[in-house]
Amino acid sequence: MSEFYRKFRDEIVAGGDTVNQPKPVNEGKSNWLTLAVLTVLVVWLGMNNAWTLLFVFGLLMSVFLHEVGHFVTARWSGMKVTQFYMGFGPRLWSRQRGELEYGFRAFPLGAFVRIIGMSNLDPVEPGEEDRAYMNKSYPKRMLVITAGSLMHAIIAFVLFVGVYATAGRYAETGRVAVVESPAVDSPADRAGVLRDDIIVAFDGVPVATRDELVAEITARAPGDTVSVDLLRGDAPLSVSAELAANPSDPAVAFFGVSTWSLDYVDHNVFESIGYAAYDVVDGAVRSVVGVFTVLNPLNIIDSVVNEDADPTSRPSTVVGASQLGGELGRQEGLKGVLMLLAGVNIFVGVFNLFPLLPFDGGHAAIATYERIRSRKGVPYRADVGKMVPVATAVVALLAMLLLAGLYLDITQPLG
Repeated sequence: MSEFYRKFRDEIVAGGDTVNQPKPVNEGKSNWLTLAVLTVLVVWLGMNNAWTLLFVFGLLMSVFLHEVGHFVTARWSGMKVTQFYMGFGPRLWSRQRGELEYGFRAFPLGAFVRIIGMSNLDPVEPGEEDRAYMNKSYPKRMLVITAGSLMHAIIAFVLFVGVYATAGRYAETGRVAVVESPAVDSPADRAGVLRDDIIVAFDGVPVATRDELVAEITARAPGDTVSVDLLRGDAPLSVSAELAANPSDPAVAFFGVSTWSLDYVDHNVFESIGYAAYDVVDGAVRSVVGVFTVLNPLNIIDSVVNEDADPTSRPSTVVGASQLGGELGRQEGLKGVLMLLAGVNIFVGVFNLFPLLPFDGGHAAIATYERIRSRKGVPYRADVGKMVPVATAVVALLAMLLLAGLYLDITQPLG
């Protein structure tokens, strides 16, 4: 077995670097070069779009808090934590406090907390067996390994509550507003409908959402005469119109207005808490489908080679997310950036629970399998070495996902 593969295998099954560096690292040309590059990047982001910089900072804080979740629960459970690093790869700066080594590494692609004894391939020094992850109870192991994803859920919940209680929740308002002047010489234009009118009812049927209005229009035929109840300011108004044929499909009725019924709806703190809890759960359920879509190699390939591929299911990276965060900041301000951060946290939390190594979900799956196989107080230990080839394939898929996402984010910016 080559030294490179051995190191790769050990880091995959241990969840991080397995070699401690007792001597602090804080010097060298590479450190200054990395610091200079990061400084230039931060300045460029700030000058280009301050909202993008804020979103990137939010992502970094989310990554840090993910690892804080692992760190705090591991220490509370009596496990030995030897490393806490932001980034991967070569050390740029490190310090040692007691048994913990902490600092920064060269590649800002994530972070990790190193806990001893993650599996049978992660040897433990004599006398420290009781502090190894694999020798703790099943509930403690599950708490520690899922703490990162739980932290993402907490972050999303807090962000949702903060936005909903101060700026409102983006939802149906119950008012169908005309957002543009009607199409020239359309039925709505001839009837005298104006921009900013509120459509209350269509041919006697109350409408509270844009979809309901569209359904009422398309349920009728070209040439039908309908009444439309409006609010213009605070004054009620009723007009009549003869529906025309839709230019894209002559068999479908056409009225000629552009409407919208969504906006930020104000809520008190207690309502915000309830909606936030619901949206975290709903986002997690929808993210499960998203994880399988994103990890599908066929979807990755199709997104790259097909110009008409669905942009909502394409792979993306922090570059694309930052582009989108910057654009949302321009359009909606702080609330738009925070809502995107909340959504990203939910997705990342679910993504990280995918039940294969090197994800946290892989360690959770191993712990669950060992608990099921254990009998009469005799713990069962899975041979994690058999899972390394699958973990290697997963890493290769993640590399493919990263490269495809970067290519798309650069050539087809989300913003």
